[in-house]
Amino acid sequence: MPVYLKPNPSYHRRQAHAAGHPRRVTLERRRQPGERLTIGLINNMADGALEATERQFVSLLNAASDGLSIDLALYSLPGIPRNEPGSRHMNKFYSNAEDLWNTRLDGLIVTGREPLTQDLREEPYWESFTRLLEWARENTYASVWSCLAAHAATLHMDGIRRVRSNHKRFGVFACELLSSHPLTAGASSSFKVPHSRWNGLPESELADHGYEVLTRAEDVDVDTFVKQDRSLFVFVQGHPEYESNTLLLEYRRDVGRYLRNESDTYPLLPLDYFDRDTEIALTALQQQSGVRPAEETLAEVSKILESIRIDNTWHSTAANTYRNWLQLIRAQKQQSAKGADETRNNVETKQIAGSIPDLIAPESTVPIAVLSSR
Repeated sequence: MPVYLKPNPSYHRRQAHAAGHPRRVTLERRRQPGERLTIGLINNMADGALEATERQFVSLLNAASDGLSIDLALYSLPGIPRNEPGSRHMNKFYSNAEDLWNTRLDGLIVTGREPLTQDLREEPYWESFTRLLEWARENTYASVWSCLAAHAATLHMDGIRRVRSNHKRFGVFACELLSSHPLTAGASSSFKVPHSRWNGLPESELADHGYEVLTRAEDVDVDTFVKQDRSLFVFVQGHPEYESNTLLLEYRRDVGRYLRNESDTYPLLPLDYFDRDTEIALTALQQQSGVRPAEETLAEVSKILESIRIDNTWHSTAANTYRNWLQLIRAQKQQSAKGADETRNNVETKQIAGSIPDLIAPESTVPIAVLSSR
């Protein structure tokens, strides 16, 4: 089944009002038979990555849907700085996360973003982020906290501080399966996942605070871990949602930052990502970067990168994980509906039973249960 993007109702109302017919706006949504889940995506990525991140998660959820219809609603946290094009895109397609406080979602995905401060609690969106996390405990069946969002969530929940590495963990890393869990059902014992981060969470501290580590990446420690709260919290330090060329674009961005003196260090090549000839060519350009004009070096890097094709070696594993995640949500939703039906039936039975003594003689000894079944 496909993924349907839910429109931003406030934007459409504004547009309709500006056009002079506020009462005539209706938001059509195609309906498909079968079960539906409503998933929220809190997209905190920088302006240049907003649409790419949307595309990545839509593609991943579509591959994982397996007979389910997914309504995907886009939300933004207040307090995140945006440029003018980013603000326009947000206003058109995104609802404010504050619209969530009086509603529920079946599932939630929260992305990270490059921090502006060393202490995540000083980020401008920290207050709204922590409120979102507390809301998700009570109002979702399961949620995914990606990369920096995982670091911020564990800091708020248990005071676990992330630790900065001496170098960026960047590339496609081999992972091993550590624990049998419904999320990892059907996964190989070894698989690959992209990572792109400077910081990580100590596995020992996670274990001390009741987190279960599901997968570990070679040379980059914990990959995916979970904690069962009132709902299931899934934390992912890697980026299984990445498209084939995402690390390529990040590498080119980081080279540009170095050449513009925005960074002190020329970026490392992503691990196990480029073919050998490409690595040799890019390494040669790095060695020449100190004696060649910055614009010329960046142009040569871009030329090499535009000519290569990257194989996506992680998509099938990512789709399997998210398929399991959606099926867990589906099962919880069905169980919740069943429990609600049973509660409603019990209430109705009690109401009926409570009225029966008024209909029979006081001395009658016919059991109420028998009367109720007639």
